[in-house]
Amino acid sequence: MRRLFDDELNDIDANFTEMGMMVSATIEKAVKAFIDHDRELAQEIIDNDAKINEREVELEQKSFEMIALYQPVTSDLREIVTILKAVSELERMADYARNIAHATIRVKGHVRVPEIEAQLSEMGNRVREMVEEMLAAYVKNDDVAARKVAAKDAKVGEMFDKINEKGISKMERHPETVIGSTDYLNVASYLMRIGALVTNVGEWIVYLNTGNIIELNPESSNLV
Repeated sequence: MRRLFDDELNDIDANFTEMGMMVSATIEKAVKAFIDHDRELAQEIIDNDAKINEREVELEQKSFEMIALYQPVTSDLREIVTILKAVSELERMADYARNIAHATIRVKGHVRVPEIEAQLSEMGNRVREMVEEMLAAYVKNDDVAARKVAAKDAKVGEMFDKINEKGISKMERHPETVIGSTDYLNVASYLMRIGALVTNVGEWIVYLNTGNIIELNPESSNLV
């Protein structure tokens, strides 16, 4: 029975990590599509969102089945609970990436602001790196690394503030940029929320290792 449990647990671990890689790739594509004004890539992201949702449902169902069948306790139960909670965070990250794709379709043809797009590209890269680093922390079961990744979210907040300031300034001085700049601010907001969700995953990694539920970045907890 123990061997069967371990095999199934390893399987959902692997599927969770694979889902995380799918989400990371989706975030990268979403930012690229927005910066390049690539409607076709944006539509691909929107169309593929259902696959990530399906993966979430599959992982949740399997986790509940394992709890019912094996009735795990202590660290085994914490690992399944961590997956249940973290998979929800991943799905929400994908939702924000989908929102960026929708913004790409809306902004096509409007006046562009290259300096803001460059800042958004940098912010998107940083958020994607956080996702990948947090997945690595999960695979290694390293709560110290998870805390370090979560600490990087403060920089994401700073990047959002700069983009927000620049976007508002552009709209005030150049009314023709209002529509485009509004979506710049929206996309920056979506990326900031993804960063907060990455922090949430880190909190569940800490829970997995310590049994304690904590807030790594309390100031970002109300963003998502």
